[in-house]
Amino acid sequence: MIKAIKDRILLKPEDFKPSSDKLEILGVLNPGAARLKNGHIILYVRVIEQLIKNRDAEYFYSPRFAGEERFSIKIDRFKKNLVKKHTNFDFSFEDGTKRLNYISHLRKIILDKEGLKILKIEQKPGFYGLSWDAELGVEDPRITKIGDTYYMTYVGLSRKENISTSLALSNDGINWYRRGIIFGEQDKDVVLFPNKVGGKFVVFDRPEGNFEFTQPHIWVAYSRDLEYWGKLKAVSFSGRSNASARSGAGPPPIKTKDGWLLIFHSVKETRRKGFFHAVGRTIGLKEKVYYSYDVWAALFDLKNPGKLIALSSKPILTPQGEAAKSFEEKSVIFPTGIIESGDKNEILIYSGVGDRFVGVNRLKLNEIMSSLEKAR
Repeated sequence: MIKAIKDRILLKPEDFKPSSDKLEILGVLNPGAARLKNGHIILYVRVIEQLIKNRDAEYFYSPRFAGEERFSIKIDRFKKNLVKKHTNFDFSFEDGTKRLNYISHLRKIILDKEGLKILKIEQKPGFYGLSWDAELGVEDPRITKIGDTYYMTYVGLSRKENISTSLALSNDGINWYRRGIIFGEQDKDVVLFPNKVGGKFVVFDRPEGNFEFTQPHIWVAYSRDLEYWGKLKAVSFSGRSNASARSGAGPPPIKTKDGWLLIFHSVKETRRKGFFHAVGRTIGLKEKVYYSYDVWAALFDLKNPGKLIALSSKPILTPQGEAAKSFEEKSVIFPTGIIESGDKNEILIYSGVGDRFVGVNRLKLNEIMSSLEKAR
């Protein structure tokens, strides 16, 4: 693991106020990041809010966005006899579909030019679902600037489109025009390259289906107009490094003289047996699965972005301490934002930590490049 020049928890749930008295903040995480024209850095942080009352004797409750243009939340209720099973975060029906008792939107955070000092935390939702776009939640933004335009990809949840990725454009990084869905059902971790390649826009994405011959992993795709994407190709790290085959792009890649540098997450799965208990009695052994989200680096060809050149031999960042433990007992550091420093030899990586916090790591770019080994 690379030694960070600076790493810290930047934002916590208690730094934010709920958007409604019916909701409480569960976590703040997975920010998109961009440098504004005045040099300050803006983060769009995913804020997860859960219903304080999510069930009673007769009903389960689920929030959704109901406004056509403005922020508005409606609480739907469902009779308990319609619900087949439930957890602390969702409930499922007989047909296998589900609803959530939480909802996500994005809030704007302004940082200083160095990217480590908070200047302003907006206490109102800055980007959120609408009745026609991501009505069940907006998640995990990534922001790329090409020329004078900011491009934000974000995951949208809805009853009709399920889980998909949409695109929004901005001239100032503050006001956004929504272009709609660019990748369909269960295609996430979409990051746009900061330059065209061969006259085309390029993205890394991560499609995932219910039927799998391989674990979900990164793909590359190309477009002339940001709407129609083609030349799809899978990019697999399986067998080429110690990184898990299950992977997804982190922040947008950055251009170096040696290639496109991508910071990505890799999910490691371990199984351990332990005793489980009931009413104070030890019942027996039970196998439990634990997941760890690590951060790795990869290098791709400048003219052929789907061609893998090199990989880090070890994670460049790993989950550290209690802050990285999620509600589901995962160990998580999930990178989504990246900012290059003025001297071009340092980068800031903004991540979700433990599905509850926003963390920042300042790393030497040349140390990351030195950790890369030619892909096997």
